[in-house]
Amino acid sequence: MLALTRAELRRLVPMRDAIELMKTAFTELSAGRTASPLRTVIPVEVGTADALFMPAHVPAMGALGLKVVSVFQGNRARGLPVINALVCLLDPETGEPLAIVDGTYLTALRTGAVSGAATDLLARPDSLVLTAIGAGAQGATQIAAVCAVRPIERVIAVDVTEANLERFRSAVARDWPDLVPMLETTTDAASAVRQADIICTATTSRTPVFDDADVRLGTHINAVGAYTPEMQELPPGTVRRATVVVDAVEAVLAEAGDLIIPLRDGLIERGHVARELGMVASGVAPGRLREDEVTLFKSVGNAVQDVVVARRAFDRARDTGAGTTIDLG
Repeated sequence: MLALTRAELRRLVPMRDAIELMKTAFTELSAGRTASPLRTVIPVEVGTADALFMPAHVPAMGALGLKVVSVFQGNRARGLPVINALVCLLDPETGEPLAIVDGTYLTALRTGAVSGAATDLLARPDSLVLTAIGAGAQGATQIAAVCAVRPIERVIAVDVTEANLERFRSAVARDWPDLVPMLETTTDAASAVRQADIICTATTSRTPVFDDADVRLGTHINAVGAYTPEMQELPPGTVRRATVVVDAVEAVLAEAGDLIIPLRDGLIERGHVARELGMVASGVAPGRLREDEVTLFKSVGNAVQDVVVARRAFDRARDTGAGTTIDLG
């Protein structure tokens, strides 16, 4: 069995490759050719600490495995990462363990990559300004992915504190130095949203992080943060007027407060949430139809993302001699 570190994963699966993997994985998901049960969430401390368990099988890509994720908000005060994760990859023919992979970076990579895929399929080709709300672990890969598929000239990162933004600037400089010249930071979400062609939200907020009135016509939004029925990053008015595309209908209707809350309040109907990213990627459903259309991609995450990236990393590690071999026997 191989063990693959964060640094090895970065080398083995570049962002552009991960974006294309997401298109294929979600095409398989929407076509019903995968198995990915709804995640099991164990509240360790209600509202502040969760452990999540996410298995998946993607036969067409030889990917079978499980991701374990912890989201502990109190880690900020401890000087530790809020999100930690591990992915275990199995051989789909024998069931033997193939690899354990750093899931913390993999989670950020695949979450950014799915936003990159959605942006490539839904955003206007001439999008130049990206606003990213939430300067945490996911924010940097959101930016990297969008910049990989659109000619972005300005990136405006938004968070509630300057301390978070300072850490974010350091993270971008470390991992994505080519993005530094275009990066701006601010605590003024309203101004940043008013300038945006593309908006990414990656927070655990329980109230909307921007106002619908500030969203320009033609904007594309990737909302990848809030992942429980109680969390809500998006204003209901934006959800109501947007063309909504989701990673998996069943999952978002069970987990995404951004959609559950306006459905419950009668602001949208069930049919408003019917188009999956895999349908758009395969051509079964249309993407953007008008320049002035507001498009919204809402994702709560799916383990198919994790296992296909882990499988690609394992295959390349095996071919190149990367990774550390562990003998469990």
